[in-house]
Amino acid sequence: MLRGILLDIGGVLYEGSEPILGAVEALRKLRERYKVRFLSNTSRLPPRALKEKLEKMGFGVEESELFTALSAAKLFLQSQKARSYVIGTDEAREYFEDLEGEERYVLVCDAYKNFTYDALNIGFRKLEAGAGFIATNMNRYFKDSDGLSLDAGGFVKCLEYASGKTAKVLGKPNCEFFSLALQSMGLKKDEVVMVGDDIESDILGAKACWLRTVMVKTGKFKPNDLLRGNPDFLVESIADLPKLLEEM
Repeated sequence: MLRGILLDIGGVLYEGSEPILGAVEALRKLRERYKVRFLSNTSRLPPRALKEKLEKMGFGVEESELFTALSAAKLFLQSQKARSYVIGTDEAREYFEDLEGEERYVLVCDAYKNFTYDALNIGFRKLEAGAGFIATNMNRYFKDSDGLSLDAGGFVKCLEYASGKTAKVLGKPNCEFFSLALQSMGLKKDEVVMVGDDIESDILGAKACWLRTVMVKTGKFKPNDLLRGNPDFLVESIADLPKLLEEM
């Protein structure tokens, strides 16, 4: 029996600063019947700022329902009693300022315009000096209001190539990331479905963790994504999700 939904945010609920047509109404219907957790690899904004962005677009979201790659990175660093050199936006760097401990890691987020040579080179030198390597996500790109935009993945690969080290990815498709969300809902894998627009992190990632999946044709979706793997269900947009789930 379906009791919960793991819901990607960017490309599923909104594109850029505008909600997907019918998304606000669809989410309202879904929340009447299912527990919802919002899973996002978005790492430009910390959870509180992301919550505010969603509220401005008409989505009612509790901060406790948000599971982002940034929050996963913070939990990891807290578990290690460590700080990191953060390649990220100013807002992302501020999110980690309260951590205590020695700086033992290099963390790459979606740094937007803070992806400079100097920032990457400092990270490279710290990796060469023995720092551990972590990343919020390996997404190649995302759908912005004016088209596709680079995400963190290419920059992570840059440092992996230069340093010879492989980054530990803390957001999707890490199964631990999905498990944290399930634990917070008190649900099992067969009681939830993952909904997303990214064939790699949302769909194939969730399937590798034994979760059912629904892919939407909004956001970064491209028809040739389906040549790389198949979701369990495919819909035009989140507006079609309530009806689909009623029939499952």
